[in-house]
Amino acid sequence: MSAHIAAAFEQARNPRVVGAPHPGLRPLLARGYSGYDAGAAPHDHMVRPATASVSLILKICDSALRPPAFVNGGHDRCAVIEGPCAPSYLEVRLAPLGAYTILGVPMSEVSARLVDLGELLGGDSDRLLEQVRAAPSWGRRFQTVDRYLLRRAQDGPRPAAAVSFAWQRLLTSSGTVPIKSIAADVGWSHKHLIAKFRQQAGLPPKTVARLVRFNRLLACLDRSALPDWHQIAAECGYADQAHLARDFREFTGTTPTGFVDGSRPADRAHDVRDHLIPLDHVPPAGQRLIAFKTGRDGRPYGAQRV
Repeated sequence: MSAHIAAAFEQARNPRVVGAPHPGLRPLLARGYSGYDAGAAPHDHMVRPATASVSLILKICDSALRPPAFVNGGHDRCAVIEGPCAPSYLEVRLAPLGAYTILGVPMSEVSARLVDLGELLGGDSDRLLEQVRAAPSWGRRFQTVDRYLLRRAQDGPRPAAAVSFAWQRLLTSSGTVPIKSIAADVGWSHKHLIAKFRQQAGLPPKTVARLVRFNRLLACLDRSALPDWHQIAAECGYADQAHLARDFREFTGTTPTGFVDGSRPADRAHDVRDHLIPLDHVPPAGQRLIAFKTGRDGRPYGAQRV
């Protein structure tokens, strides 16, 4: 692994301060709030691994590159972000379906793109940025974002129950369930499910299935000091080691051994994994999470653990 890629992962793992979101927001976020400042190492390159989540960036101190507030959509391969980051900024990582609700636009419109937040939210974006910059501390900044996201979540669109069901089936099956089987379960055509899923989650269900399978692979690495790649490939549903290596290269920009040698596997795995799965959607050990229940309007309002 090249030095700038290793340094970029270090920056992504080490914010200056972190904050817990309001409990009502947890199902909509991929992880808690992160605050960065100049002490977080202003590298000239940052590698963002493949992810289904959407990053919302609010610059506390502006910089020449990229808008003052923007979103970085989910993408199906690692991406190199050129140029140094802002001296200080706040990051919110939205879970894919949470981003659909909060941003109020089809996630397919921001997928694999960096989009000025003003283009999506208009003057609402400017007011949020002003309030965050005026806050006297990171804690007050996180509280400002809390209030804003709660309001957006209350008024925003809800994903279709069938899309929520498909998302959870992919998670609980470790990405192994056929998409056609999910379509049959929800009573949609294969083509219609793919189109609606991509519109609301940002990526096609097959790509999400690959990311979920890769997430399982990373969990195996967490448990292994000396990985047996042949065994891990078989356990995680890869055809062979070459198949596994292709996903590694595509999703992280490095080889399996380069990924492990570059840092502790648990650290590196966390950086990739928290881009994918909302914290509240991960079933506890020994449990599985089944489909969202729906109200009379067809909207999901909860989940049942069994």
